[in-house]
Amino acid sequence: MTNSTGSQSINHDGIVQSIEENTVIVVISSSSACSGCHAEGSCSLSGQEEKIIEIQGKYNVKPGDPVTILMKQSMGYSAVFLGYLLPLIIVIALLVTLTSFGVQELTSGFFSIAVLIPYYTILFFLRKTINEKFKFTLKV
Repeated sequence: MTNSTGSQSINHDGIVQSIEENTVIVVISSSSACSGCHAEGSCSLSGQEEKIIEIQGKYNVKPGDPVTILMKQSMGYSAVFLGYLLPLIIVIALLVTLTSFGVQELTSGFFSIAVLIPYYTILFFLRKTINEKFKFTLKV
């Protein structure tokens, strides 16, 4: 997906829920890949989830307006790296390190998975700093 400047971006359609002083609250619907399946109603894997996104800035919109949320694709890659790739690298590195030092496999596996608790706890406490790097914009 590209925007008018030619740089890569990720787009999501949404509806303006409310407007605060310098923030627009937008609701986007995220439906599963199988939402068009004929068995959707009886399948427990299908579903639709609404997400609320806060977008900083002043925009000429009102509640109920359809909008498109834009985010640079590079920021999406950063989110995938922090949320999935880096924890995987840490788990594998710790597992290999512990087993190479002769620690039993069960113990190595336990500590390798347990290292995710402090990792995600650190991410949780740094969420405000991380959120400042992820900027969304609106396209009316």
